[in-house]
Amino acid sequence: MRVDEFRRGLHAWLDAHDLSPGEDRDLDAQVAQLARVRHALWQADWMRYGWPHEVGGLGGPSVLRAVLGEEVASRDLAEPGIWSMVEVLVPTLIDYAPPALAAELVPRLLGGEEQWCQGFSEPGSGSDLASLSTRAVRDGDTWVVSGQKVWTSLAQYAARCVLLARTGDPGHAGISAFLVDMDSPGITVRPLRTMHGVDEFAEVFLDDVRVPADRLLGAPGDGWRLAMDLLPHERSTCFWHRVAHLYSRLDRLLADGCEPDPDALGTAWLDLHTVRCRSATTQRALVGGGRLGPETSVDKILLATAEQRLYDTARDLLAGAVELASDGMWRTEYLYSRAATIYGGTAEIQRNIVARRLLDLGRE
Repeated sequence: MRVDEFRRGLHAWLDAHDLSPGEDRDLDAQVAQLARVRHALWQADWMRYGWPHEVGGLGGPSVLRAVLGEEVASRDLAEPGIWSMVEVLVPTLIDYAPPALAAELVPRLLGGEEQWCQGFSEPGSGSDLASLSTRAVRDGDTWVVSGQKVWTSLAQYAARCVLLARTGDPGHAGISAFLVDMDSPGITVRPLRTMHGVDEFAEVFLDDVRVPADRLLGAPGDGWRLAMDLLPHERSTCFWHRVAHLYSRLDRLLADGCEPDPDALGTAWLDLHTVRCRSATTQRALVGGGRLGPETSVDKILLATAEQRLYDTARDLLAGAVELASDGMWRTEYLYSRAATIYGGTAEIQRNIVARRLLDLGRE
């Protein structure tokens, strides 16, 4: 299906089917709304486009998924961060899981039956992923996993976790990846309250958790390669969805009667336009079958800059909407935007990647 044909059909379907969220916007409601929207779009086939037939998809280029997520974000049907997790986890499972396992489980995620999470970060090794210490030891036909993960988005709702653990010596080559059932004995999840008041993240404790050997993703030692393949997906279609969400917030800023300041509004728009152009280049590379690499760090830097600029502009032009309101969209999203230079790889790490791997400036 052509992109323009897909978009027209999707517009018509969304106009005819009300998937708007209710008034309740707490995290429980957001996750329930996410499942509702995914289920409806899967049943109507829109969620199947852009995914291979082997996992219940209808084929077609990945840009169709970008269009779908753009519409979901622009219409405020689901929070873009949790919507976009499928763009990170599903390609990973397709590439690394046994085909029968992917065929069984991917439709559950895409169809809204399940929520999954990603267990990468650990206390003391957030940006230095290679130093993780969660360990998996082979015991017959199972792996026994012990350790702790942190900043695990939506772990308290998740049925599965794509988890990294050390199975060998220190360093990249000693890391393996697993798909872990979150109801396994020995798993404890503790939600974390963030400054924007939403328990989106959680700590995950694993105490002698037994994982079947067929839940190993790839081969032993493939964990680092899986992580490097996963992160560019996080910065491609996911970012496209995020940019669409931020454009909707710029429209909302104007609709909410902000003070007229052409310079500030123009700067915010220009930042968004810049990251959208960069993200479009990334999307074209992905559709063309290219492998995404360190250049996606540029996308991350531009997105974080645009997001913080937009919410700084909202704070400056909507008097009291951030500082004086005890709750509300602008205050909550402004506080969340403060983490834009941290989550998904800190700004410092991204600039180092650009300097070393794109500009060949060495390690200093």
